[in-house]
Amino acid sequence: MSTLTSPDGTSIAYERDGDGPAVILVDGALCFRDAGPMRPIADALRGRLSVVLYDRRGRGESGDALADPSARADAVAREIDDLAALVDAAGGSAALFGMSSGGALALAATAALGPTAVPRVAVYEPPYLPDPLLPSAEAYTRELLAALAAGDRQGAVALFLRRVGVPEAGIEGMRHSPGWESTLALAPTLAYDDAAMGDSRIPDDLLQAVAVPVLGLAGEQTPDFLRLGAEGVASGAQNGAFEIVAGQTHDVSADALAPHLLRFLTA
Repeated sequence: MSTLTSPDGTSIAYERDGDGPAVILVDGALCFRDAGPMRPIADALRGRLSVVLYDRRGRGESGDALADPSARADAVAREIDDLAALVDAAGGSAALFGMSSGGALALAATAALGPTAVPRVAVYEPPYLPDPLLPSAEAYTRELLAALAAGDRQGAVALFLRRVGVPEAGIEGMRHSPGWESTLALAPTLAYDDAAMGDSRIPDDLLQAVAVPVLGLAGEQTPDFLRLGAEGVASGAQNGAFEIVAGQTHDVSADALAPHLLRFLTA
């Protein structure tokens, strides 16, 4: 493992392995290097790519100098700074691949950092919503920030789990699991993912600022509303493409995903 220091003093833990063009993997909510989908994906890519696996701020072995997690614009800017530092560590140019809400952060960073730093970006099912579901996103943001401001990490995590479809019995079971306390430690970072999602609309203006190739990916068996985000990103970008990953849901298999990423990132 290596560490670097982001401009605001936050220590970011990362590792780099493999040969070929560099790609940085950007996790979604409540995930980090050793808790989530990215390590198996890194293993599947490193034969042909130089893969950077990192802990987003406030997760795993990374620190967090951001004083107020609810400062939404500042949170996104700081995470983009983290990615800029990782691009520098990778040699000054690296593609980005973002899962779920990490895809929204990857797109924002691509637009902000420019094509020399980020020559390609791929996303898997960023959870942008159709207009009829936007009020639910607004309510989630309001309730999440209120819970975090009150120091109610259990309430914040439960809100997120309900939002992604975990039933009450499942949440109750998680409360009594050995990993619950470590999950609660990640609760403030839910505000960062929510900030990256903006108002949860497909970010047309941001996509038009992305001048590099963009790949939107969705699982064949995923719900329509999750496919909508990947399709919308592909159609809204200047140079976008959309692909279906056969047989997959939001919980995508690294082996099924890797051929799509390798084709795109080594083109």
